[in-house]
Amino acid sequence: MKVMLDTNILISAIFFPSAQTRQFVRQISEDHSIVLCDYVIDELRLVVERKFKSKRVALEQFFLELPFELVHTPKDIEVGDFPSVRDQKDSPILATAILENVDVFVTGDKDFLVLDLKTPQILTMSEFLEQYTDSSNHT
Repeated sequence: MKVMLDTNILISAIFFPSAQTRQFVRQISEDHSIVLCDYVIDELRLVVERKFKSKRVALEQFFLELPFELVHTPKDIEVGDFPSVRDQKDSPILATAILENVDVFVTGDKDFLVLDLKTPQILTMSEFLEQYTDSSNHT
């Protein structure tokens, strides 16, 4: 399954690791194909520069260790061709998820979570773990 991650999920996984984020990253790394778009990576780097300057090395190390497919976010999207997102700056992310045929988009952003789309399925990290964790793997 192709799973695309939003900026806020990456921030949680990199800078605020918890048992949940570690389980999530382990599961998507082992069982799914991770998709990251260049728009999200650029947004993440801007956030790190602004809020976590001392963590730049941790960010680059995370990218080296995380197996992912990098996809290009089209610069000239016709927003009317895609579902409307309240925050227009998020439109390229949703358009990329749709164009790349991702199965699940994982985010904590309510502007995405209120959308009612069949594909991609839009879930929080907790919802993803609830739906896609094999209960036989729990100890």
